[in-house]
Amino acid sequence: MNAPTPASGYPATGHPASGTGRLYGVGLGPGDPSLMTMRAVEALAAADVVAYHSARHGRSIARSIAAQHIREDHVEEALVYPVTTEGTDHPGGYRGALDDFYTEAAARLAAHLDAGLTVAVLAEGDPFFYGSYMHMHKRLAHRYPTEVIPGVTSVSAAAARLGTPLVEGDEVLTILPGTLPEEELTARLAATDAAAVMKLGRTFPHVRRAMERSGRLDEALYVERATMPGERTGRLAGTDAGTVPYFSLAVLPSRVDAPRPERAAKDGEVVVVGTGPAGPSWLTPETRGALAAADDLVGYTTYLDRVPVRPGQLRHGSDNKVEAERAEFALDLARRGRRVAVVSGGDPGVFAMATAVLEAAAEEPYRDVPVRVLPGLTAANAAAARAGAPLGHDYAALSLSDRLKPWEVVARRLHAAAAADLVLALYNPGSRSRTWQVGKARELLLEHRAPDTPVVVARDVGGGGERVRVVRLADLDPARVDMRTLLIVGSSQTRVATRADGDGSGHQVVWTPRRYPEG
Repeated sequence: MNAPTPASGYPATGHPASGTGRLYGVGLGPGDPSLMTMRAVEALAAADVVAYHSARHGRSIARSIAAQHIREDHVEEALVYPVTTEGTDHPGGYRGALDDFYTEAAARLAAHLDAGLTVAVLAEGDPFFYGSYMHMHKRLAHRYPTEVIPGVTSVSAAAARLGTPLVEGDEVLTILPGTLPEEELTARLAATDAAAVMKLGRTFPHVRRAMERSGRLDEALYVERATMPGERTGRLAGTDAGTVPYFSLAVLPSRVDAPRPERAAKDGEVVVVGTGPAGPSWLTPETRGALAAADDLVGYTTYLDRVPVRPGQLRHGSDNKVEAERAEFALDLARRGRRVAVVSGGDPGVFAMATAVLEAAAEEPYRDVPVRVLPGLTAANAAAARAGAPLGHDYAALSLSDRLKPWEVVARRLHAAAAADLVLALYNPGSRSRTWQVGKARELLLEHRAPDTPVVVARDVGGGGERVRVVRLADLDPARVDMRTLLIVGSSQTRVATRADGDGSGHQVVWTPRRYPEG
């Protein structure tokens, strides 16, 4: 039998040999046969061979969806998995057993294709969405003319059956397999706006724990066998783990227009979060989750601008010099039952907002307000990574600002740290109103360090104006240092080398050896 000509507008992929048959990967949709596309029906009508995967019990959900379109003259190829979730004595283990199976199944289909027959491989949902068809595609598509026909995914079907939007506007949808480790699931669920977790069944208990640990359990919905007989929907929290089949999923729907729950005063809290030294790429999953879950964001306006705007969330920006007032304002909101995220740059516990919040929370009337501090990437670590590893040995972090402590204290600490031969990470080195401190610090350090001691001058690390330079301590120019700059002053052991770049140029790398010489 000759292979049929493809319908106009559906070109085949691959580079077939003359006289071979055509391969179709046919997406069938989530279960209801009426959700098959017209193109899927056309492909089945054109097929000589219909192939489908099944477990050893022989029942195939894919075949049951397409049953009304399978004719008596179709040659049926049941591709029966040798293992599903049980163990195997295959020398390559579970993965080896499946690889051998896919290779053998592809050979069976290739025999039909070489005979000039058209083969349709059925796939629940979409062929390229966690589908078994893709294993045939990878082994056959480069050898035969191939067309993949998309299908409605189970995620789309679940959202439709729940009657709730998945994502809206700038929200991010994350698709996760429930087979991921619980810690990984927890981090990803905390960091995303909306999510669908596939492959529940035996994974349901740890998926539920991940939802709870990420603070998302109250939002989570459950869908079982969407559009199929026996469909069930409900809240994930109320679902009995013993009743959950493989063909089910958990959904975290869109938060846009979702009502924020009314909370009693006792349910309020303050979470102090660090945004890192720059934009969203520096946020941790835990911080992303806390920012998304907050009713109110409080912080210095520059830092608030780094956080995506979310519907229903209130933002309270202020100047950089009102830390105590900002802390009390956040605690007052929490006393009224609000979940408040205090936004800080870098790490909130390093010259930042965590101290101000905890100091205020230690006094009445805030002693009963829950306060959590979530870590962030601090500027010293970010700058060090850009330069190499200057903080590879003992180091001290100091602020050169004398706004909250006398300069005499700054100078005394600089003397002590420099005399101890510590690498120094110097925060807040200068600003428009503080122009002399860097020069004084350089003079003081030169009493203890050689003039050629390397200094990393890191400005706006992670930002659009990032620039990282390495200069000699004697050549450190205070005029080129501002509030967005962090300085790392090497010890007597800190080294600098020039490494070649791919374009033939070079860049300087700074590191401090972990071994310190004896004597």
